Amino acid sequence: MNMTVFLVFSLVVLLSLVITYMAAKKTKTTSEFYTSGGGLTGWQNGLAIAGDYMSAGAFLGVTGMIALNGFDGFLYPIGFLVGFLVVIYFIAEPFRNLGKYTVADMVASRFNNTKVRGVVALNSITISIFYMIAQLVGAGALFKLLLGLDYTTSVITVGILMTVYVLFGGMTATSWVQIIKAVLLLGTTIALSLIVFAKFDFSLIKMFQHMITATPLGDKYLSPGVKFTNGIDTLSLNLALVLGTAGLPHILIRFFTVKDASTARRSIIYATWLVGLFFALTIFLGFGATAFVGYDNIIKANAAGNMAAPLLAKALGGDLLFAVVSAVAFATILAVVAGLVLSAASAFAHDIYNQIWRRGNTTEKQQIAAARWASVGVAVISIFLALFVQKLNVAFLIAIAYAIGASASLPIIVCTIYWKKLNVTGAITGMLTGLVSCILLVVLGPNVWNPVEGKAILTGMPIFPLANPGIISIPLGFIGAYLGTVLSRKREKDNYNEVLVKANTGI
Repeated sequence: MNMTVFLVFSLVVLLSLVITYMAAKKTKTTSEFYTSGGGLTGWQNGLAIAGDYMSAGAFLGVTGMIALNGFDGFLYPIGFLVGFLVVIYFIAEPFRNLGKYTVADMVASRFNNTKVRGVVALNSITISIFYMIAQLVGAGALFKLLLGLDYTTSVITVGILMTVYVLFGGMTATSWVQIIKAVLLLGTTIALSLIVFAKFDFSLIKMFQHMITATPLGDKYLSPGVKFTNGIDTLSLNLALVLGTAGLPHILIRFFTVKDASTARRSIIYATWLVGLFFALTIFLGFGATAFVGYDNIIKANAAGNMAAPLLAKALGGDLLFAVVSAVAFATILAVVAGLVLSAASAFAHDIYNQIWRRGNTTEKQQIAAARWASVGVAVISIFLALFVQKLNVAFLIAIAYAIGASASLPIIVCTIYWKKLNVTGAITGMLTGLVSCILLVVLGPNVWNPVEGKAILTGMPIFPLANPGIISIPLGFIGAYLGTVLSRKREKDNYNEVLVKANTGI
């Protein structure tokens, strides 16, 4: 075990636990636990959103994707970034005006129906778990490389730590861990990128010319078609990435941590600039890893390329830089996973336990206790599932979570705000159609089934040909909402006119 790495790791964990301890003393009410009492400023929430967004999939997965696949790897950050535009123009302010603690609260502002609330909560929990699995896979690979721990021990260790943050600190602790992590990650990425760029004499032309000969792919490295040979598959991936952000519960609930809708819009604008800078720099990290670590060495450390960034740091700066980058990557995983646990726990405690099971007749103490128990349950489920998917790239796993968000959550959010005719049947049908079709197509697809043993989770021919099902499941979600509405004879009374006014004005 590298002592430098261990000491830096210990420092990061200690710092985050101190933040959690301080936050725990201020977390007494459900509002403080779920949304930090709505007390974050625009720039604070913007940093926290950026911290949530710049996950292990972004730092480890995207860097590895670019290092191994060149141009095709950069499709991920393009989709991630463009997704913010959908949130800015169509979702942020109406969502903040209509909601309180969870995504289901926003939908319930129009349909005060327990079945609708229950399905929205189910979607939120499912998306959070899929996203969390990606973080845990990244953590397992990181610990195995750095500390010599086996994959199972690594995943369990991170799972325990992430649960501690939520159990005691709630949204306040999670937000400040994310803010500090965002600053550390941006600073580290800028420093690494400058070192890489300096190696090419600060010449983009020289860097691109070198990359043509740096990998076994040759000229193909800088051209599309290395990983995504099917144009439909590429379109499906990008559709999921662009639309999925607007359906991610751990991002959406961050709009409730500020005082009003205009602050929510400002926070997402801050986040867009920060995330845009970060993803632009992943080109330097990916190219640098291929040039100075080597294509074969990246694959040797982790077949999916998830360790490209830490290996680049070691190649350029020795053990100290390696330790710093690895610790920042670890902090990234902890912060994002804590946010995911919180969003899933909130959906269970507030929506299922409080609103459905107890009909709103719970004390704040009981709600917080339920959220904490839900945090443990979500962590256990995520850890169990993460043990079976360690061979998959974390950026791909996150893309699946985006596809579920775009297929199951986005249709109900958009239709709740903008479609007057939507009814309860249409809302439930749309959500379940998007959720079930997306998960089913993933299970039948090439990332679960592959005829070559060891290439996927199971050996065999895939029934569904696309790696990401977004191009099929996203339209199905909207079609399900439409058909459920027009074919249903029930015309429940809803609050659309009130929702229309409140969504646009906050009144």
